[in-house]
Amino acid sequence: MEKILDRFLRYVSVDTQSDPESDSQPSAAKELTLLKMLRDELNAMGVEASLDEYGYVMASIPANCETKAPAIGFIAHADTAPDAPGNDVKPQIIENYDGGDIALKGVDGLYLKPSEFPEMLQYKGQTLITTDGTTLLGADDKAGIAEIMNAVQYIVEHPEFKHGEIKIGFTPDEEIGRGVVKFDVQKFGATYAYTLDGGPVGELEYENFNAAGATIRIQGRNVHPGTAKGKMKNAILIGMELNQMLPADQRPECTEGYEGFFHLISFKGEVETATFSYIIRDHDMELYEQKKELMKQCVAAINEKYGEGTALLDMKHQYYNMRKQVEPHYHIVEKAKKAMEMEGITPKVQPIRGGTDGANLSFMGLPCPNIFAGGHNFHGKMEYVPLESMEKASKVILNIISLFAE
Repeated sequence: MEKILDRFLRYVSVDTQSDPESDSQPSAAKELTLLKMLRDELNAMGVEASLDEYGYVMASIPANCETKAPAIGFIAHADTAPDAPGNDVKPQIIENYDGGDIALKGVDGLYLKPSEFPEMLQYKGQTLITTDGTTLLGADDKAGIAEIMNAVQYIVEHPEFKHGEIKIGFTPDEEIGRGVVKFDVQKFGATYAYTLDGGPVGELEYENFNAAGATIRIQGRNVHPGTAKGKMKNAILIGMELNQMLPADQRPECTEGYEGFFHLISFKGEVETATFSYIIRDHDMELYEQKKELMKQCVAAINEKYGEGTALLDMKHQYYNMRKQVEPHYHIVEKAKKAMEMEGITPKVQPIRGGTDGANLSFMGLPCPNIFAGGHNFHGKMEYVPLESMEKASKVILNIISLFAE
C-alpha cells in the first residue's frame, strides 16, 4: 500500500492553480493533469472511474454489506488558490518536529515560527510538511485528495471491510467559486457526501458564509499634472476613497467566528482607470444583504460626487450558507462526530469562515458537511500540514463508511 506521504508529495508536484480570469471549465487546462492521474489511479486499483469534459472525476465502489446503507460520497478539489505561486512546489519534510522555528530554505531569512503560529506547538514530535517559502504547498486540497485515495486503497486491499456503496468525486476550480457549477449530482449517485477540505484535526463544519464577489471599475480622467487643477480625476485615489467608505472593523483581519467582512483581494490601476476587486461574506443572510447594499451605496456616493459612470459595480452571488440544507439531515454530522471520536479526536463543530464545494452541492440536493484535511495557513507560503493529521483524516473516512454500513 502506497504511503499517504508519498501519495501527497506526488500530487503537490503537479501545478493545478485555477484561473479566475478564465471562462473555460475547468479554468486552466493544467488542472486536468492531476485529474487524469486520479482517474487512472482509481482504475488501476480496480475502481471504475471516469473524467468528463468539465474536469469532474467520479468513481464508484459497489456495496459489499447486507444492510441497505445509503450511498456515501467523499469529495475533494484538485485546484490550488491563485493567491500564491502553485508551480514548482518544493516541500520540506520536518520529522520529529522539535517545536522550534522552521527555516523555509527557498527564501533567505524566512521562517515558520511558533511565535507567529502558536498552533505549531501542538505537533511537537510529529512530521510536518511545509513549503520552501517560494510557493504555497497545496494541502488545500491535495491533502484531502490523498486522504480519500488512501482510504480507497485500503478498501480495495481489504475485502473483509464492510461498506455500502461509496462514491468518490474530485473537482476543479473550487478556489475560484466554480467547483461544482456543472457537477451532475444525479450521475454522482450519493445520498449524502462529505468534503475533505477543512483545516486542523477535529474540524467539522456544516455552516459557511453566504458569499458574493464584487468588482468596481473606476473611470478617471488623466490630464498632464502641470495643468491638472480642476480637471484631473485620479482613478486610484477615487477607488481608495471608496474603500475608505467601507467599515474598517469589517475586514478579515478584524473578524472571527460568525462575523462577516469585506475583503479587498486585488487592485490594478493607473490615473485613467482602476479596478478594485472584493469578496463579501456573512453567515447571516440579512447581514449579507446589508453588506451588498452598502457596497451599492458607496458606488452611488462616488458617482454623485464625481459624475455618473465614474464607478461601475459588477457584483455576483457565489454561494449560500449550507446550514439550511444540512441541518434537516443532522445525523450525517453526528456520524462524522462519532467517526472522529473513534480515533480519539475531539470534534470541533464550527462555522466555516469560507466556503467549500459542499455548500453549493447541499443546495443541489446533496447534503454535504465538511471534514478536516489537516492543513494550516492555506493560500500562502506559510502553509503546512502534519502527516499524522492526514493519516487520521483517512481513518475518519473509513469510520464514517463503517458507521453507515451498520
